[in-house]
Amino acid sequence: MAAVPVWSVDPRTGKQREQVADEATAEEVDRAVRGAYASRAALADRTARAALLRTAADLLDGASEHVIEAADAETALGPVRLTGELARTTAQLRAFAEVVDEGAFLDIRIDHADGDRTPPWPDLRRWKLPLGVVAVYAASNFPLAFSVPGGDTASALAAGCPVVVKSHPDHPATSELCASVLRRAAAEVGLPEDVVTLVHGFESGVELVKHPLVAAAGFTGSVRGGRALFDAAAARPTPIPFHGELGSLNPVVITEAAAAERAEQIGAGLAGSMALGVGQFCTKPGFVLAPAGEAGDRLLKSLTTAVSETEPGVMLDHRMRDAFVEGVRERAELPGVEAPITPGAGGEHTVSAGFLALPAELLTAPGPYDLLLEECFGPVAVVARYTSTDEISSVLSRLPGNLTATLQLAEEEAEGTEPGTAELLAELTALAGRVLVNGWPTGVAVAPAQHHGGPYPATTSTSTSVGATAIERWLRPVSYQSTPPALLPPELRDDNPLGLPRRVDSRLES
Repeated sequence: MAAVPVWSVDPRTGKQREQVADEATAEEVDRAVRGAYASRAALADRTARAALLRTAADLLDGASEHVIEAADAETALGPVRLTGELARTTAQLRAFAEVVDEGAFLDIRIDHADGDRTPPWPDLRRWKLPLGVVAVYAASNFPLAFSVPGGDTASALAAGCPVVVKSHPDHPATSELCASVLRRAAAEVGLPEDVVTLVHGFESGVELVKHPLVAAAGFTGSVRGGRALFDAAAARPTPIPFHGELGSLNPVVITEAAAAERAEQIGAGLAGSMALGVGQFCTKPGFVLAPAGEAGDRLLKSLTTAVSETEPGVMLDHRMRDAFVEGVRERAELPGVEAPITPGAGGEHTVSAGFLALPAELLTAPGPYDLLLEECFGPVAVVARYTSTDEISSVLSRLPGNLTATLQLAEEEAEGTEPGTAELLAELTALAGRVLVNGWPTGVAVAPAQHHGGPYPATTSTSTSVGATAIERWLRPVSYQSTPPALLPPELRDDNPLGLPRRVDSRLES
């Protein structure tokens, strides 16, 4: 069979830039996975893992000019945005190095034998071990932070799991460059380069999730593609965990009091968040419940003004551009749907931002308007005008799971004394993994308390892909019972020679 070339394409023109590689064959995927599998023992050294993560961050910073240039040529995201994304990516790598150094992620628990209990307790010692080789499926919209050197890779390496990355076709040259940096970092700290390996091609992604030596997978992308891989992971003779981020509407509820208090501010803020990055953020606010009446009218006027000032932008590829244009057209043609600022094609290679508006009552029961409750990737939001709190609840009850949910409150409501506010916050909490009050969801801080995940289809598991606890996806707990001290791992011995934080007989030690 002839090799299938992998091309780097300029989204600003739709033209091929260069051939980067060939799509991986089944044999090449097998070789990549086996190389990663063979590196597990070397990666078990926590000191070497932390050094790998820090060295990778340093090398990426050192290559920043080339990395940003390559990413911009393939994504049209612009140097300013990509400079920030690279900084976030390297900070994430260093943050996971700190997690490895601290060792709390091992969740060590020791319960000494206690014959006075009924029934008696044996000696039990529990900690967490790496799962094995992790398959990472890179995202299109974050060519650094959610791609080859991104959070899935960083957290898997921190856990002690080698990684095989399936590159995204929208930025193969950037992927090759970043993979070479990570492999060089491994070599510099004395680890096998195959702790990180890159493969290209649709079929390689299918082969990867089915490979018997792959122990888990992380994915960021579409509902359709993610669900197909999720099902394949579950259908294996030995099913594996599949942590997929698939899609999200990121609903926003604006109370009538909030609209009356600061309609202009909210309208401008919504426009900025919705159109940020040409609407290609996974946390874009894509569905808004706003009040009918005078305050809501002022809000929509502000939104209209702000969106009309947004320049047309280039999406990540022409396939996404075409899907956006068609998706908007289908939604706008529904009876009763208005387009104060019509989103769609802004030019041969660009799209323009806009929003659609309709009465919320059209969404309170199943029907053709359900299309408006599905994510439309790009710079568009649906604004549903409600006339009562009952309508808000009725519509929210029909929404799928989300990464985020936002509540815009008036100052007096934020004090928690207004009736119904806490109940509304609880309704949104049931829908999402991150709930915001008087903010906008675009922008995901890489912080220990962060949760980037949510009920299906936002994600296929209850885990986060951002923040320190993302490491938990790639670990499994093991308990040793009545095991002679000489046979225990150093981490589980009474003298705690490595000085790790742990719970001993229910008491926290550090």
